[in-house]
Amino acid sequence: MSLPPQPPPPGGLPPQHALHTGRARFTESYAVIPHGVMRDIVASALPGWEDTRAWILARPLSGFAETFSLYLMEIAPRGGSDTPEPDPQAQAILYVTEGNPRLRIDGREHSMLRGGYAYLPPGQSWSLRSVGSPARVLWFRKTWEPAPGLNPPDPFVTSESAHPPVPMPDAPAWATTRFVDPSDLRHDMHVNIVTFQPGGSIPFEETHVMEHGIFILQGKAVYRLNQDWVEVEAGDFLWLRAFCPQACYAGGPEPFRYMLYKDINRHVRLPRPTP
Repeated sequence: MSLPPQPPPPGGLPPQHALHTGRARFTESYAVIPHGVMRDIVASALPGWEDTRAWILARPLSGFAETFSLYLMEIAPRGGSDTPEPDPQAQAILYVTEGNPRLRIDGREHSMLRGGYAYLPPGQSWSLRSVGSPARVLWFRKTWEPAPGLNPPDPFVTSESAHPPVPMPDAPAWATTRFVDPSDLRHDMHVNIVTFQPGGSIPFEETHVMEHGIFILQGKAVYRLNQDWVEVEAGDFLWLRAFCPQACYAGGPEPFRYMLYKDINRHVRLPRPTP
C-alpha cells in the first residue's frame, strides 16, 4: 500500500506581517491542533532521547481527556533512545509516518517503514533509533489497567499493509484497519486507522465514554465536534474528551484517513467516600 507523505511541522516562525487567525481551538469538550502551529518554538527535548524533538499533542488533563498522552517524535539520523520510557506502568503504541527507524525489543531488531506499527506492554525494554534519514513517529502512551484474570498483552511489530481495512456494516465508504482482536480484553486501548472514501461520512453524532486522539494521516474533511463544524487536513490533531458528540464528512479527491486512539474494555473507576 502506497502511503502519501505527511507534512512536517513547519520550521521557524511565521513572518511578523502574517495574520494570526487560524483553525486552532481549545474548548471544554475538544481541541483542534493544526499542523501549522506545530512550530519549533513549541517542540520539547525529552530526557533519554538524543537528536530528537517532540511535539506533545495530548497529555492527561483533569476534567478533559485523562487517559493518554500522544507525542509526535522527529528523530534525526542516528538519533533516538536506548531508554525511551521512564514509566514502568506505561504501555506504548508506535506508528511510523516517515523514515526508517529501527526498533529493538528483547535484543531483536525490527526495521520499520512508513506505516509500521508496534505495541509495547508496560515494563517492556525497548529502544528506537533513526537510520539514514529523519524519522517521524507517533508515540501513544497509556497506563495499563490491571483486571482480574488478565495479564498485559505481548509485544508485537507489524505494518498497516498487513491489515486490510474492514468496511463498516452497510457502509462501504467507511472502513477500519484494526491491529488487535477487539475481543482480546487484555488490551485497554485501541489505536486503529479509519478510512473514508471521498463523500463517506459518520452518519450520526457519536456520543460515548471513550476519549479520542485523532491524528489526520491523509486527505481532508469537515468534522462535527460538539456544536461546531471544523475543517481538518493531513497533519492536524483532534483531541476529544469523553461524551463529545462527533461526526464527519470526507471531502477532496483522495481518501480521508486518520489514526484513532480510544480507551476501552475496562470498568469505570468509581469514587470512594471520604472517611
